[in-house]
Amino acid sequence: MEEILIISNYYPPEKGAAANRIEQLALKLDQNNYKVTVICPLANYPKGVLFPEYKGKFFAKEMMQNITVKRLWIYPSNSKNIFVRIVSIMSFSIGLFFYLVFKKTPKKVIVQSPPLLVSFISVLVLSLKRKKIILNVSDLWPLAAIKLNALSSDSFSHKVSLFLERFIYKNSTLILGQSNEIIAHILSLYPGKRSHLYRNFPDHKIESFELNLIDNQPIKLFYAGLLGVAQGVLEVCEKMDLENLNLEFHIFGDGAEKLQIESYIKDNPKKNIVFHGMLERNELISKLAAFDIALVPLKMRIYGSVPSKIFEYSALGIPILYFGGGEGETIVSNNNLGWVAEVTNFQHLNATIIEISKIDKEQIQIMKQQIFENAKNNFNLDFQIKELIEKEFF
Repeated sequence: MEEILIISNYYPPEKGAAANRIEQLALKLDQNNYKVTVICPLANYPKGVLFPEYKGKFFAKEMMQNITVKRLWIYPSNSKNIFVRIVSIMSFSIGLFFYLVFKKTPKKVIVQSPPLLVSFISVLVLSLKRKKIILNVSDLWPLAAIKLNALSSDSFSHKVSLFLERFIYKNSTLILGQSNEIIAHILSLYPGKRSHLYRNFPDHKIESFELNLIDNQPIKLFYAGLLGVAQGVLEVCEKMDLENLNLEFHIFGDGAEKLQIESYIKDNPKKNIVFHGMLERNELISKLAAFDIALVPLKMRIYGSVPSKIFEYSALGIPILYFGGGEGETIVSNNNLGWVAEVTNFQHLNATIIEISKIDKEQIQIMKQQIFENAKNNFNLDFQIKELIEKEFF
């Protein structure tokens, strides 16, 4: 059985798309006869506080669904202070550096990027040890950081980030990109680099679609996920006009905007917005069967970003209202997955919501069935992994 190592800044029991994405990759490689080990920090995301089971530990080793997970110490933080955030990521990076230098590692290693510092440390050591490095790029940093105002263009931090970005692309053996835009960006820098599109397809293990039609209830639009700056859910709540519509907006999640969202909902009870908090992944998936349409927003159009929620909800047969711009718009439109509202255009978003509120529930159920079948055929993780194995990426 061939060994493979995955290095990631996130892994369950942490929540969110990044942890789910790496877990799905690890499980699928295990199912294809790889012996998989994951190196990650002690679980702390998204609150920036160590999970109770990891408090007081500097290292933890455990088996999770046949995956060996090795967790290294981190100074956890989700502080908005850039210095504190750097200290946090440095703490894991230093431990990772010494682990990779002194511990035996397999010939093949998958490195998740971003964060840039973690991927830089990994690629630096692994290239010196002549390992096969498969770089899995889910977002383009520092490009996205500039767009989100997390970095100032041409600042010292920006120049350092550009150096780290170029280094990891140049010194990786192979590149997996989560979007066509990511692949195009990397190839513009290193035209000869071998790369492949790798979408964030889920594996919910749902083989058939069950109708869940509830009469005499409003249409239930929902958002589930991180309540951070990039998603802009607070602004959506403030500018979404739901009064006098046959539609409710439900929110599941946690993050930096949570308290502000709760306060806004309390102060605006007539807006038909309900906050549910964070749920475990399996519990959330079971609850979503009673909801109608998923909102997938981004604060602004970010080059290279394709929210994995598009594929998550499609695999559950849930139509999408996409409000994020970029490549995601094309995926939703070309695959008839729901509706697209122009990113940052709240007038267009509200017009689309009015259109949705007039739809019959039976019509939504027909859409669900069609989307489920489409996703089953076109967003298949098993096919994707087998193709990459056949092409000797893994």
